[in-house]
Amino acid sequence: MLTYAPVSEAGGVGKTTTAATLAASHARAGHDVLVIDMDTQNGSLTYFFGPDYDRGDPNVDNLVRHLVGRPKGDFHDLAIEVEGGIDLIPSHNMLEDLHEFLLNEKQQAENFGESYSMYHQLHRVLREANVRDEYDVVIVDSAGKAGPILYNALVAVRNVVIPFEATAKGQESIEGLDDLVDGLEQSINVDVGVLSVLPIGYKDTRDQREILSELRESGFPVPVVVGERGSLMEGCWKQQCTPYTYVEEHRDRKRDYELETLDQFDELARHLEREAGLEAPEVTA
Repeated sequence: MLTYAPVSEAGGVGKTTTAATLAASHARAGHDVLVIDMDTQNGSLTYFFGPDYDRGDPNVDNLVRHLVGRPKGDFHDLAIEVEGGIDLIPSHNMLEDLHEFLLNEKQQAENFGESYSMYHQLHRVLREANVRDEYDVVIVDSAGKAGPILYNALVAVRNVVIPFEATAKGQESIEGLDDLVDGLEQSINVDVGVLSVLPIGYKDTRDQREILSELRESGFPVPVVVGERGSLMEGCWKQQCTPYTYVEEHRDRKRDYELETLDQFDELARHLEREAGLEAPEVTA
């Protein structure tokens, strides 16, 4: 089973688009894919895939209720099928108060002399739902900043993919995330691996070549490097679909550089699958 979270402390680097595109590539290769939206921003996977869902409805069952042990139904009933047969657990506004909810649960447990880990609740929910038996790939799109949402995501998936802007600012975000992962590992005794760094918006400048070289020399895996694709990604958000569907259904002509980008995401998806020992049942042309 392949599990990971696209993570970056820097904003605007394509974290959510990366999650959606890789999920689509895994699904097109024949894998059963679950994506979990734990991003509190409106521009999240739930918006990207565009299902008919009210994230502000306080009465609807949602992931937060399951995380704090107060579900209104079965976990699998939370899933909404979206593009390509991907199952999406949508985001909900209650995520914004998750820290407070988890603190309350921790306090109640301690009052009864019980142990309670605030950061293992997503892992618990997925284990109790036997997600491993039903899906080949699980991707969690979480908040970028340190906190219980990100920590729950990392404890559950144990692996990260890092979308990366090849600039000095982007390099700082990589180093900051490395420190964050190290700190998490030390505090809760969980190993978190970096499956890939994904440079996006690469223009092959001298400075970018140096940064890319430093990344690889530092031991970060960099299977593919994606160029500037602002128009493609903006079109995807406008049409609420992945780049595969956008190129196939919303472009009047095929652009070689966009087809190259799709091939690169496929190459990255196959790399991630190999890391988990997954074989693709089929590949959709």
